Amino acid sequence: MKHVTRIQDLGPEGVEAVLSQAAAWKQKDPGHIFPGKLLGMVFFNPSLRTRTSFEAVMLRAGGHAIVLDVGSGVWKLEDRPGAVMNADRAEHIKEASPVLSRFVDMLGIRTFSQGGGDEEDEADPVINAFRKWATVPVVSMESAREHPCQGLADALTLRETFGTTKKLPVTLTWAPHIKPLPKAVPNSFLLSAAAAGCEVRVAHPPGFDLHPAVRAEAEAYAKATGGSITYTHDQDEALVGSRAVYAKSWGPTAQTASTPTDVAALLASYSGWMPTRRHMAKAAKDAAFLHCLPVRRNVEVADEVLDHASSRVVDEAGNRYHVQRALLAWMRGG
Repeated sequence: MKHVTRIQDLGPEGVEAVLSQAAAWKQKDPGHIFPGKLLGMVFFNPSLRTRTSFEAVMLRAGGHAIVLDVGSGVWKLEDRPGAVMNADRAEHIKEASPVLSRFVDMLGIRTFSQGGGDEEDEADPVINAFRKWATVPVVSMESAREHPCQGLADALTLRETFGTTKKLPVTLTWAPHIKPLPKAVPNSFLLSAAAAGCEVRVAHPPGFDLHPAVRAEAEAYAKATGGSITYTHDQDEALVGSRAVYAKSWGPTAQTASTPTDVAALLASYSGWMPTRRHMAKAAKDAAFLHCLPVRRNVEVADEVLDHASSRVVDEAGNRYHVQRALLAWMRGG
């Protein structure tokens, strides 16, 4: 039984297998590859692309998706071991996960960071509880640590745009926002790009470091695939000559800002990091712009970047369908 709740479950070879299958099936539809199969999707948090793309995959492949919204028609779920359940969480994942496994062939879980800090996000308690107690394959639809399906869609978009990802110089740049966001998406872009052999430049302000365990994992992938990773606090330096620019906001480390007021002031102080055409002009002439969506226009990214011909954000979102179809097939052994 194969779970995929993190890029580590695939490794560089698995990433390549999924990307190659996704590209092939995008050219020639495989038809009903999941006849009569059921995907149970448990959402702790809202979704647009993830929910729609997974439902479309199952329906078009001859299967069906069952959507469960936690706290809205479904009991609030507890994940903590040994919890005294005398509050509003009426059911424990220890029962919910194996029970759902009796009804469906695969489980998809979407659970954002609960705001407990970098170490809690690294532990990824909710999705790992489902993973521990499920008796069917579990796929991440985004968790506190990673969003592997988004990372795979990013890598497929790079491959389609440039023909290859090997030695491709790409920049992951921090972007401003009205509030601190989780690090799942930047983590997954870094890990996927490294596993695909890219030369990744990561640019962020001081105090917005990604977790050491994520950085170490990405370094291992880059070493295995011939890629590279560099980190800088100089956004312009990271952009020079880059073939793709991936912008994403994420919050500071707990040590950087201890109160909401501190965080708000810190985010506001780096408003100049918002990608504009001035920023894109520093990259290669054929540079593509990527973002996972949703995006706050003219806060996180300027209109002139999102609406430019170099923007691949819609193609990137569309590729979620293709990588997820290939990923579910890989999890089922084919």
